[in-house]
Amino acid sequence: MMNIVEEAKKYEEQIVKDRRYLHQHPEIGFDLPNTQKYIQQRLDEMGITHKQCGVVPPEIREKYVRAGFGDQANCTGIVATIGEGSPCILLRADMDALPIQEEVESEFKSEKPGLMHACGHDSHVAMLLGAAQILKNHEADLKGTVKLFFQPGEEWGYGSKLMIDDGALENPKVDAAFGIHIMPDQEAGTLSVSKGTLSQAMDTYIVDIKGYGGHSSQPHKTIDANMIMNQLYTSLNLLFTREADPSQSVTFSIGAMNGGTVTNVIPEKAVLSGNMRSYDQKTRDHLCERIPEMIDHVVKAWRGEYSITEFHTPTTYNNPDFIDAIAPFLKDVVGADNILDNGVLSGSEDFSYISQQVPSAFVVLGTGKEGEAPVHNPRMKQNEDIFKYGAALHANVAMQWLKSQH
Repeated sequence: MMNIVEEAKKYEEQIVKDRRYLHQHPEIGFDLPNTQKYIQQRLDEMGITHKQCGVVPPEIREKYVRAGFGDQANCTGIVATIGEGSPCILLRADMDALPIQEEVESEFKSEKPGLMHACGHDSHVAMLLGAAQILKNHEADLKGTVKLFFQPGEEWGYGSKLMIDDGALENPKVDAAFGIHIMPDQEAGTLSVSKGTLSQAMDTYIVDIKGYGGHSSQPHKTIDANMIMNQLYTSLNLLFTREADPSQSVTFSIGAMNGGTVTNVIPEKAVLSGNMRSYDQKTRDHLCERIPEMIDHVVKAWRGEYSITEFHTPTTYNNPDFIDAIAPFLKDVVGADNILDNGVLSGSEDFSYISQQVPSAFVVLGTGKEGEAPVHNPRMKQNEDIFKYGAALHANVAMQWLKSQH
């Protein structure tokens, strides 16, 4: 539909300006005060009603501190609404950055050493702000409510959950949800649309092991935490070779093992950190039951004690019926020839929490070309000419889907 693209072009300069500002001022985690303030100011300029959303419960705060993410007491999510009544469609943009030192030289390079928008969340926010302006222009014609969902903490796998727990899918109740992720190593202007399970579930386990330390010449007087940790490493990696169906894609990786200080002291404490990635729910359920059992038996077999810190992010699910319903609205913007199906994503995505609650579609917009630096790379860059299409996609899906429900 050329008119929606043409309208988006009118705001292209502002979309790029928003993206560049956010790129220069990255923040990580749940607490993004400057990012929140900027988005709120932009929404105020457009006359769009909004509110802060998200609370970090003490137990979640403590878990993230224990896992080494740092202490963040606040969740600076934003929920905004345009239109009124039912039905209601949610449009989502994540807004946190990564602890990466940017290596791309540009006039809008990150001003914060060690922090970078290396996953495109700056452009996600900018595209949704562009869509917000278009939708505000047509508010009188909306056949329901559009809810804008700006969320922190996607890279921590829990930001959307904090907002959902704070009522983001209610008042008005959300009936469907749509999200876009950019991909700098996918051909610019193409849109990957897949049905069914799209992203991996991620299940993380941090095991604190407690033994009884002593001299290396007297191991019989100790409970060796390092040995227990190494036994766990072997046992957990073997578990997947015997209890996961080989036809199901499951990976398990131990990312960190820490214990001891010098060669002649058997340590009293050790920490093992790993995570599982999977697509199939039945397989995931079985292994999520077996992993704690394996930890319990191995540690206790060597007379140790332990505690586990767990994080769980489910799979993102693209509802086939909803995908079919919005397919014409996607084609209106990018053209049928630019619609692809690149299959499942290898990573995890906390849009999953939304997709487990309401019929959802999460699509991938190419902003570069094959061979370019991918997301989470310090040399990642994007073609800014594509962002207006992201804004048009958000706006067209929202307006046309609401219209189709009447």
